[in-house]
Amino acid sequence: MANTSMEEFEALLNESFELETPTEGHVVKGRVLAIEAGQAIIDVGYKMEGRVDLKEFANPGEAPDITVGDEVEVYLRQVENARGEAVISREMARREEAWDRLEKAYAEEKRVEGAIFNRVKGGFTVDLGGAVAFLPGSQVDVRPVRDAGPLMGLKQPFQILKMDRRRGNIVVSRRAILEESRAEQRAEVIGKLSEGDAVEGVVKNITEYGAFVDLGGVDGLLHVTDMAWRRVNHPSEILSIGETVKVQVIKINKETHRISLGMKQLMADPWDSVEAKYPLESVHTGRVTNITDYGAFVELEPGVEGLVHVSEMSWTKKNVHPGKIVSTSQEVEVMVLEIDSAKRRVSLGLKQTMRNPWEVFEERHPVGTQVEGEVKNITEFGLFIGLDEEIDGMVHLSDLTWEGRGEDVIGNYRKGDVVQAVVTEVDTDKERISLSVKALGGDPFAEAIDGVKRGAIITVNVTAIEDGGIEVEYEGMKSFIRRSDLSRDRAEQRPERFQVGDKVDVRVTNIDARSRRLGLSIKAREIAEEKEAVEQYGSSDSGASLGDILGAALKGDN
Repeated sequence: MANTSMEEFEALLNESFELETPTEGHVVKGRVLAIEAGQAIIDVGYKMEGRVDLKEFANPGEAPDITVGDEVEVYLRQVENARGEAVISREMARREEAWDRLEKAYAEEKRVEGAIFNRVKGGFTVDLGGAVAFLPGSQVDVRPVRDAGPLMGLKQPFQILKMDRRRGNIVVSRRAILEESRAEQRAEVIGKLSEGDAVEGVVKNITEYGAFVDLGGVDGLLHVTDMAWRRVNHPSEILSIGETVKVQVIKINKETHRISLGMKQLMADPWDSVEAKYPLESVHTGRVTNITDYGAFVELEPGVEGLVHVSEMSWTKKNVHPGKIVSTSQEVEVMVLEIDSAKRRVSLGLKQTMRNPWEVFEERHPVGTQVEGEVKNITEFGLFIGLDEEIDGMVHLSDLTWEGRGEDVIGNYRKGDVVQAVVTEVDTDKERISLSVKALGGDPFAEAIDGVKRGAIITVNVTAIEDGGIEVEYEGMKSFIRRSDLSRDRAEQRPERFQVGDKVDVRVTNIDARSRRLGLSIKAREIAEEKEAVEQYGSSDSGASLGDILGAALKGDN
């Protein structure tokens, strides 16, 4: 019986030892006995005491919050050290406590409170009430933060992105909290907006393509094309950051929460009155706003632009870039050629405000007028001569000389030579002026044969004797009479019976204005004379001989 009670007593004693003796590596409760030399002396039970530096009871940047008699939780690292004291830590207890609390919050996707207390590579460290977490630089704010000073030591909520207790890693985000609150705020603001509403906002940012306007917690995009009815090259022409503007809500995308804004929609559309204001063929003054390869855009009024196509820019400059004819911001006079209100297009003409230079030339220089100009170009078919108003006239090869071929004399001309010519034709539709150099001194052929008709008898001078015939001259023009035309009598068809300087009567058998040649024949003259004599002095039926008739005719002449 005594043995049994002894066993029970030992069991109770052991049980009391187990209850009274805390286990190493666990968090235990203790009471603050005293505070001395920057340390708190804590009774952790079973007549064991330990010391903890006061700073372990303080949050970053705060004073220690502890007094004698306080009950605190500490982490028992070792039951007894060399001095016979328990080795305890408040910081490790806080960490264990914090990890339990944080794991629960992470599982429930709840926010946790903490304070940024230090800057490290790639971000910051955050005290989450005992556990230290890493805050990446990209997770600090919605936009990059240049100075994180004001955020340091400030108690604020964070979202746990991931945690690993075994490795002691926690990654948190401040940005996720801001985005969430912004999304709520955005949804609230968007809920109050409707398409077509006119609202006020502040210009927050300006880009190449538009501006972002803050409508009170939510941004809307005001595209550059919706700022004004006129052409806007850059949004900074109209807006500046911080400016308050009145805009209209054009579109709200419920899924992406994107808002499109417009300013011009609150102003009257100038196209409503374009047709009435700019009738066809009316002339107006406009300003060149943009120049392209195919023409120039001219602003008639803010919001109304027309295109002067390159083909409508100049009467004379055909293959020239529009930038060589007009310059940006230049004031020009234009004519309205066509209006398409559906496509919001106006076709304008620049050359139509000036007279057609070919018509002006024709008035000033009718056909037959003598003109003077510089040789601009030499081609295989003639010369181009510069005339009035930058227009050219052309002298064809065939109009260079009366004698010989044009191909032989065109080599005598050089670019820059000043040439005189006669206007022979002006075609205003084809924009073509024909000139003639050879016509300057008149037409020697036409003058020489003036009054001479086919069949006429003329007197010529013999200028050369050749085997095939004789060369003769009439009024300075040379002709050739072939051997067969020298006489009706074959025996007399000898060129050598003539001498240079002889005067000979010949009959004109042909006048070729094109080749500028006279066809002449002595034989044809003799035949014609014989025929005339027969008709005048007798009939072949009378029996009279030709000799008798010619003899009588000669006597009659005498």
